[in-house]
Amino acid sequence: MKSIRIGTGAGYSGDRIDPAVDLAERGQLDYLVFECLGERTIALAQLARLDNPDHGYEPLLEARMQAVLPACKRNGVKIVTNMGAANPLAAAKATARVARSCGISDLRIAAVTGDDVFEAVCSGDFLIEETGAPVASVRDKLVSANAYMGAAPIAEALAQGADIVIVGRASDPALFLGPALHAFGWQMDDWPRLGRGIVAGHLLECGAQVTGGYFADPGYKDPPHLARLGMPIGEIDEDGTLAVTKLPDTGGEVSRATCTEQLLYEVHDPARYLQPDVVADFSGVTMMEDGPDRIRLAGGSGHPRTGLLKVSLGVQEGWIGEGQISYAGPGARERGQLAADIVAERVRLLGIPCRETRGELIGVNAILGPEPDTPAPREVRMRFAARTDSRADAERIGREVEALYLNGPSGGGGAWRSTRRVIGVLSTLIPEQLVSPRIHMMEV
Repeated sequence: MKSIRIGTGAGYSGDRIDPAVDLAERGQLDYLVFECLGERTIALAQLARLDNPDHGYEPLLEARMQAVLPACKRNGVKIVTNMGAANPLAAAKATARVARSCGISDLRIAAVTGDDVFEAVCSGDFLIEETGAPVASVRDKLVSANAYMGAAPIAEALAQGADIVIVGRASDPALFLGPALHAFGWQMDDWPRLGRGIVAGHLLECGAQVTGGYFADPGYKDPPHLARLGMPIGEIDEDGTLAVTKLPDTGGEVSRATCTEQLLYEVHDPARYLQPDVVADFSGVTMMEDGPDRIRLAGGSGHPRTGLLKVSLGVQEGWIGEGQISYAGPGARERGQLAADIVAERVRLLGIPCRETRGELIGVNAILGPEPDTPAPREVRMRFAARTDSRADAERIGREVEALYLNGPSGGGGAWRSTRRVIGVLSTLIPEQLVSPRIHMMEV
């Protein structure tokens, strides 16, 4: 039976680069996929593109391409990635520059556009899924509107001879389904195979999560050598069945447990996993060990797609100003709490307009809330943060924390402050007919 080997080079924007190089050099791959785009990532990329029309793609794109292109070209490995973010065309041009700097020629790079539906969303009568309010209600704060495209444009770009396919917002599993569509010639209404292709994509999309990263829990789940964690390799057969493995001398593990956790990750209803290409059904998936660090999955199916595409809406939600300072030794908790109280009162005295404020002691009550019966900590880190409408007001928060050095409890040290823009994420649904993918091919 015909099969393809797909390696995952990245499972998120900041992923390590060296495991991808290892896969490109030794993985005997047909495809290397970099999945780097989160919901907020693309909104931030849109802001970067507004500042500079040549920006807006994944900041690590050049470094990743510089690292893997020589081995991929030498070994005939095609690359598929969503590192195009808000600007796939600029990403393709940057990749071409990297290729030339590496002395690589005879390379076809495809940029897939069409996911940016800002104008269509703003001119239509669509509702925000989370609130039921019209999208028009946030029009003045809207930064981006990107539809989750499916796998067909990726398959078409590969059919046109692309060695590298760079997309913006596509569904994560579509990055893996696209190569399968191209390799096997699956029809776009072959729901069982499409559903199994989504199973494969979902298992592989988060990279090292399926090889033991994020899975680890000391004393309960102990995958070995996590500092040398290997990225997954998926072997997809023509009927859509999948084997997940990794390079044999890398850290981590591939087991029924890691694959089960990843299969259920971010899935509300395993029988109806809504995707642009198919409604995937994971409920019949079975797993069996097929050798060391190798799990074979069977089953899985699919049903006709809904005809609607999810759109990720990036919304400006002001700024966060933050400051932190540490206290240690006897009375650390009490001094840290006093520091938080002082900053809260200063905010009120100065009349800094804040949407919300939060003072907390990291390691004591920052995540789970107050728990007064815990033993007195030897050290605490006080964090005070506030959400504001302006950058200037946000910056005042960090300055007030820093002022605690000489104007607060004794023994404060290691003060730190920051200011950052807040991009919220909402969603809406639009008819798939409103999205028109376009393939732009360039040659090196």
